[in-house]
Amino acid sequence: MLNIGLLGCGRIGQVHAHSIGQIDGARVSAVADAFADPAQMLADKTGAQALSAEDLIGSADVDAVVIGTPTDTHYDLIHKAANAGKAIFCEKPVDMSANRIRDCIKVVEATGVPFMTAFNRRFDPSFANIQSRIANGEIGNVEIVTILSRDPSPPPISYIESSGGLFRDMMIHDLDMARFLLGEEPISVYAVGSSLVDPEIGKAGDVDTAAVTLTTASGKICQISNSRRASYGYDQRIEVHGEKGMLRAENMLENAVEIATPAGFQKSPARHFFLERYESAYRAEMGHFVDAVSRASSPSPGIVDGLRAQELADAADTSLKQGSVVKLA
Repeated sequence: MLNIGLLGCGRIGQVHAHSIGQIDGARVSAVADAFADPAQMLADKTGAQALSAEDLIGSADVDAVVIGTPTDTHYDLIHKAANAGKAIFCEKPVDMSANRIRDCIKVVEATGVPFMTAFNRRFDPSFANIQSRIANGEIGNVEIVTILSRDPSPPPISYIESSGGLFRDMMIHDLDMARFLLGEEPISVYAVGSSLVDPEIGKAGDVDTAAVTLTTASGKICQISNSRRASYGYDQRIEVHGEKGMLRAENMLENAVEIATPAGFQKSPARHFFLERYESAYRAEMGHFVDAVSRASSPSPGIVDGLRAQELADAADTSLKQGSVVKLA
């Protein structure tokens, strides 16, 4: 039985607790949060102990930790957990600073603890199927990857102000997905962006509508489109074009029923929230983490994947500000 401690009992912590509860061979043994009430509520729900973060990390009854706390706390928690010999599952981004992520890599490598960066979309059944079929050569060499990611509505301005910006907060999932599907590291980034959804987002120094083009050394291209607004639900689509054909994943709808009348064909709306859209992906990524730690193997994506996505997000932000292509070393 793998005993897991949850650091952070908010929305994402509850999602991970639910996933762990469905996995044979794992259980939530302890929880911690900056606020006592959510910690106790989740402890009561899971049968875990409610502890301080320090006591949870130091507990002999905890084999692995899930870090679902605010991003600015990740750095210290990673160092403490690694030095305590705990396997680590960390929400994205690992940190807002690529240099601080490099510091985290050093302590993870020095202690040898398993580390997984929570890019859950790699575990979405449709997206994982696309990557597997690319690897099997069904469409030959990849030429163009197109990723569309649009939220139903923007988060509060208070969140925008502390989020690190659209590229680091929202698009970072798509930047990781680009690496996952391209099979090569991008060497150049070009970004454009605007504030079209809410002028207050622009006043906060961010954009709510953006497009990024990534290019690899062999010439493969990835185009990413993001928006903080989609009137028709949570819009998540991927298309990969290759020399032999194309693979495409469409939106997940509220149901699969289609009605046809003299007025035309009509389908259900797209699922409206990321938690329901990616429920199976959250469960699969946690299952992978538990299996990897139990087998003493390295979970993937790892901490270096977290760094690479952050570097791409930083480059996109620089490109937007400079209005030019940014070359990556």
